[in-house]
Amino acid sequence: MPENKWIRSLYYGDNLHILREHVLSNSVDLVYLDPPFNSKASYNVLFKSPKGQDSPAQIEAFGDTWHWNANTEDEYLEIVQCSNTAVSRMIQALRDFLGENDMMAYLVMMANRLMELHRVLKPTGSLYLHCDPTASHYLKVVLDGVFGKENYRNEISWRRSQPKSHTIINFPNCRDVILRYSKTGTAKFFKIYGEYDPNYIEKFYRFVDENGRRYQLDNLTNPNKNRPNLTYEFLGVTRVWRWTKERMMEAYKNGLIHQSQAGTVPRLKRYLDEMQGQPITDDWDDIEHLHGSHAETLGYPTQKPLALLERIIKASSEEGDIVLDPFCGCGTAVHAAERLNRQWMGIDITHLAISLIEKRLRDAFPEIEFAIEGTPKDFEGARDLAKRDKYQFQWWACSLVNAAPYQGKKKGADSGIDGLIFFQDEKKTTKKIVVSVKGGENVSVAMIRDLAHVVNREKAQIGLFVSLAEPTGPMKIEAGKEGYYYSEAFKKNYPKIQILTIEDLLSGRARPSYPDLTGGGLTFKKAKQEKKAEQQEPLKFK
Repeated sequence: MPENKWIRSLYYGDNLHILREHVLSNSVDLVYLDPPFNSKASYNVLFKSPKGQDSPAQIEAFGDTWHWNANTEDEYLEIVQCSNTAVSRMIQALRDFLGENDMMAYLVMMANRLMELHRVLKPTGSLYLHCDPTASHYLKVVLDGVFGKENYRNEISWRRSQPKSHTIINFPNCRDVILRYSKTGTAKFFKIYGEYDPNYIEKFYRFVDENGRRYQLDNLTNPNKNRPNLTYEFLGVTRVWRWTKERMMEAYKNGLIHQSQAGTVPRLKRYLDEMQGQPITDDWDDIEHLHGSHAETLGYPTQKPLALLERIIKASSEEGDIVLDPFCGCGTAVHAAERLNRQWMGIDITHLAISLIEKRLRDAFPEIEFAIEGTPKDFEGARDLAKRDKYQFQWWACSLVNAAPYQGKKKGADSGIDGLIFFQDEKKTTKKIVVSVKGGENVSVAMIRDLAHVVNREKAQIGLFVSLAEPTGPMKIEAGKEGYYYSEAFKKNYPKIQILTIEDLLSGRARPSYPDLTGGGLTFKKAKQEKKAEQQEPLKFK
């Protein structure tokens, strides 16, 4: 059974397991998910180097090509044997049609997770699934099976401003699809309004009164002609009216009724400044995709605009409600939820994503409090992660020293660099720190010599040796032989090779030592600090 946990939480791990172990049934108000899928593609996180440094370091955040394997077969059998017979029949039919390929593997993985997401949603909850046209038609079939075709609500088209695909043989693709489903027919939904198009205003609100207020003239007659109680004479005209005679007279006294001349049918003045705006349809063409010039861009390739997530959250939740993103990537959904005073949960399968989101939230909301589950909190947890996944350990260890991970699972020779830190101790000059992470049980003097060689080769000022194991005495002596980096601006020496253990970093007994006028702002782009009217206390599941 799921256990009670803080709702404002980030979870590291497979979202299928997290959902089953930590999220209660009927506990979530809104689910937004943007699962990766784009055939034969993988995404890199780009940590752009400051001006004057080498080309950007890249690290693979996730490969989004899903393959049919033993794990897929296990999940397929689990679905076939599930109590939801509609999903069982649907997934068998899709396998018969598609075969055992990448698309089918993706649909199997998604079906299992969508059933869990359906379970955790409240009866008044909704799910928004963001995808591209590659798989949207198949996902709609899967969602019909999980939620019931009667609970399909919208297929939203988000028009991005940058078309892609082969324009020689295709029309350029410039849109994503967002599929909206509700758990029941009583789902929360609040109509969203946008600004009126200027041409619309000129055409329909073409009248201006003596106070400069724009208005249009609206019909006051009733389409139902069989209403004796609403049939009467008003300003010399007999009709079946929309309102009672008393209400019509009150509106007339308030100057809201217009009659161009005696005998013509009176009409209602409807003022533009009293309207909420143009109702937003399922064609979203007013939210631009993010690119390098946008202030909120953090360098994550699939980052979505805050405005997009805020529209979804406002449409299907209220303040204090719980928003869940099971593929939270760089955390736009949880950022938007926090800004709109919602509770939230985010899940991702990489420590890199969790680290990025943690930094983003703390930059944007300095007073924020939230829980992080599944990441190492002590030495034994760090050792366990190092044994299970070398690269996840490296990414997590880099986050402890605020370093950008470097390269990751790339093929080829080891560069000797696991992370980079950029700093400035004088104006207009950017300098570099090389980070080497070791997760093994044993470390040696040779590793310190190797790091010193890399620091010199890369023309870096400092090298950080981050180690799970305790360093030996000879290692400390070897590091000391490399001397110091002297900062003229700070009038201080900094050890050129610094040895930091995971245990000391976790406990706060040690931290990197280097001068930096930017306060760490060169390595990662900082999220803009948000202003919130009120900070809510963390809630817990009931």
